[in-house]
Amino acid sequence: MSTRLTKKAKETFESIKHVDADGHEYWSSRELSKALEYSDYRTFEEVARRAYRACANSGVNPDDHFVVKSEMVQIGSNAERQVVTVFISRYACYLAMQNASSAKPIVAQAQTYFAIQTRRAEILLDQNHLTEDEEKRLLLRNEMRHHNTQLAGVANDAGVRTPLDYAIFQNEGYKGLYGGLDRKDIHRRKDLKKSQDILDHMGSTELAANLFRAT
Repeated sequence: MSTRLTKKAKETFESIKHVDADGHEYWSSRELSKALEYSDYRTFEEVARRAYRACANSGVNPDDHFVVKSEMVQIGSNAERQVVTVFISRYACYLAMQNASSAKPIVAQAQTYFAIQTRRAEILLDQNHLTEDEEKRLLLRNEMRHHNTQLAGVANDAGVRTPLDYAIFQNEGYKGLYGGLDRKDIHRRKDLKKSQDILDHMGSTELAANLFRAT
């Protein structure tokens, strides 16, 4: 995904971000659904519910990241009605992106943006001793995981459904990028053990080339 598109996602989502009195960031589910171009808010509510379950399944208390509140909204002619809005944290927003429809271009852009932001935060907290190239490599590796998941979904929609079919599909991609070498050939050339993943043993330049292949 190009830098321009990722920048667009950043501008879109940062523009609807709120900050409370204690400096905590949060997003409104209703504003977020509009930004993600959901015409029916009820459809986005299901996205939010899946994100809530994903948060709980990860061992994190979802009530720390999802706050449900009632508020009054204008419906015309100076009339108001009460609606329920969910206020969500950056982490919850990231989970919502992963559960939204990646068929929407703005969602795909947002998924990339939030994945990069999350990974940068992890690096700053846990691995701030890394060099710039190492940080770039980790960011690209994380992006590869994300795009491989998307690639598998697109391939499945196109009829690539069995593990064997998908392995052949992936190998054709590697062959195109590596001058005819398939995954096993690359694995052998890197002199890796059977359990080692070739993507975990690529520098930032090689990962960038594979990210281009996946996108």
